Parts: sequence; structure tokens; C-alpha cells
Amino acid sequence: MGALVRPVALAWNMDPATPRLETQQTPEGLTLRALGAWTAAGLTNPPAWEPLAAQLHTLAARPAGASAPASVRWDLQQIDRLDYLGAQVLWSSWGQDWPAQLESDPEQRAMLETVARLTCSPLPPRRADWTEPLVVLGGRLLALLDHAKGLVRLIGQLLLDIIRLARRPRQGPWRDLSGHLYHMGATALPITALVGFLIGVVLAYLISQQLRQFGADAFIVNILGISLIRELGPVLAAILIAGRTGSAITAQIGVMRVTEELDAMRVMGIARGFRLVMPRALALAVVLPLISVWTTIAALLGGMLAANVSMGVTSSFFINALPAAVGVANLTLATAKSVVFGLLIALVGCHYGLRVKPNTESLGQGTTASVVTSITVVILVDALFAVLFKNVGI
Repeated sequence: MGALVRPVALAWNMDPATPRLETQQTPEGLTLRALGAWTAAGLTNPPAWEPLAAQLHTLAARPAGASAPASVRWDLQQIDRLDYLGAQVLWSSWGQDWPAQLESDPEQRAMLETVARLTCSPLPPRRADWTEPLVVLGGRLLALLDHAKGLVRLIGQLLLDIIRLARRPRQGPWRDLSGHLYHMGATALPITALVGFLIGVVLAYLISQQLRQFGADAFIVNILGISLIRELGPVLAAILIAGRTGSAITAQIGVMRVTEELDAMRVMGIARGFRLVMPRALALAVVLPLISVWTTIAALLGGMLAANVSMGVTSSFFINALPAAVGVANLTLATAKSVVFGLLIALVGCHYGLRVKPNTESLGQGTTASVVTSITVVILVDALFAVLFKNVGI
């Protein structure tokens, strides 16, 4: 029986350099003859690659590691040009295993052996393990415990540094403390006042819509006073400071890590906690209660203005009714909460700043984690205060 040559999907005007395969069925078996230029330029041409890929898939493709049929013979001697991309296509179509019968030039054989040596076998599909969720959960719990341990160590070091400052006040970093008081406090007054004023306006308008239905216009003073002085004022100020100052603390200390200033301080024998952590913690503990009162006053002014416009509650009535509606204990509780918020925000910012690795990616991740953790801690501690002191001032 004569040999039958079937070129696959070849047009009469096809470029002879187009990479293609011809199949020849003989009594000895099937012969696959490669023609054209098996190069990057030819294989990346969609009109040439699509029919060739379909033909390789149907004729020669098989799972990796499967042996080639002994009746299939590959002839590469008619290839015009062969580069490493073409050799990779052939090697992949063979299932990353040499065919039983192969005819090639020495140069082609050397190129194919190089590709075979450098090609990595595909990894077997990973089987789902029922213990994987437990491993992930355990890893996150260990990371959380590591952060908690570092934060507790930072709190203990802060107490020791405060005792050292009380014993030797002349050696204290007073210039750093005064600078932090200005940057954390004075520069934050405009934004906190604006946000507090707008929150007061919005809250008063929402409350007025409900109180007007029951003719209880006068009770807007009670609701605004309790909500703003006891809860929203301190929490809003703490969240703003956590996003503004907490991120700045982490970025400042993180940059010192990147520029190796922290290593220089250790070599020089300068205590990081005494010069970096303590001034920021004390400054924020002093500043945040003042900012909280400032934000609360701005919110009350906004609420008073909105109540006057929407409900006709005069400013004089609002000011006179406020002391009777809100006890002094609420202001004391709010101030105490603000002190705790300030200490926690500073400690969290310093904690993540000291854990920054000497690269810019870690600096960005640490700053983001610091802000998120600070806000979360503020909300959790505020909820704890609300539960513990639910009978105070109400």
C-alpha cells in the first residue's frame, strides 16, 4: 500500500515558513513530520498557531509522564528553523518524555536536551486536607499571641521608663515631648472641630425628625448631650487621631528602621523605649482628652445650631438645659476613656513601627495594620467602658 500524505488545513497560498505538521500513515505506523520555521515569530502568529495547537492536542498530546506509543515516529529533519520556544512546544507535546522513534539533526537534539533539562515537571494537584483550616487558624492565633506578647512587653517597658523619668526628671526627653504635643494636638484641632461640628449637625437633624412626631422637642438637649459628651465625642476624636497620628507614629519609627537609625541607637546605647515610645505615649495621653473636649464642644455647637433651625430650640435654652441633662460624671468618664485611648493608640503605633522590616513594603503594611488595629482597639475598649460603667452618670 502506498504512503498517504495529509497536510493539515494548509491553504495553497500558505507561507512555507509557517510551522505545521504533516501526518503519514505507513504499515510501520504513524509518522509525524514537522515543517516550516518553529520559532517564536512563527508560533506567536495566531493564524499559524491555532491549527497547529489543535493538531498537537489531538495527535501528540498526552498526560505528563505517559510513555509515547512505539508506532509513532517523529521526523524533525525537515524543519527550516528551530529555536528554544519551538523546542519547548515539541517537548510539551511529547508529555515531557522522549518519543520512542525520533529523527533529528544533532543541533536539534542538543536544543531539545537543553529544554528537557531545564523544564520543570508540573506539580501534582494538591489534595484537600481537613487539617488545613486548623493549621491556618493555629497560625493566626500564634501571630495574635505574638502581637499581644509584644504589646505587653511594650507596656511594661513604658512603666519602667515612667519610673525612670520620675527619678531623674532632668534626663527626660522634654523637647521631644513638647514637639509631640504640638504636632499631635495643635495641628489636629481644625480637622477634629470640622468633623465634630458636621456630626453634631447631622445627628441633630436626624433626632429632630423623630422627636417632632411626639412633641418632645426639648429632649433633643438630653439626647445630644449624652450621646456626644459620653460616647461620640471621645470615640470620634480617638478614631481621627488613630488615623492621623497613629499612622504617623508607625511611619516615623518604621522609616527609622528602614534607614537603620534604630540599629544606630542600639549601638550607641540609647534606649528606644525611653526616647521613642514614652514621649509619644505621654503626649497622646495628655492631648487626646483635650481634643476630645474640643471635638465634643464643636459637635454640641453644630447640634445646637441644627436644633435651632429645625426645631426652634433657642441657643439659650440649649445652654441652660445642658448641665441638668448631662451630669458631670459623664464628662469625667469621657476624659478617662480618652486617656486610655491615647495610650493605646500610641502603643499600637509604636508596636507596629518597631516591627517594621527594613523594606518599603513592610512599612506600608505596618502603617495600614497600625491604623486598623488602633481603631478596632478603640471601639473594643469603648464597648468595655460602656458595660463596666453603665450606671455611671445615667
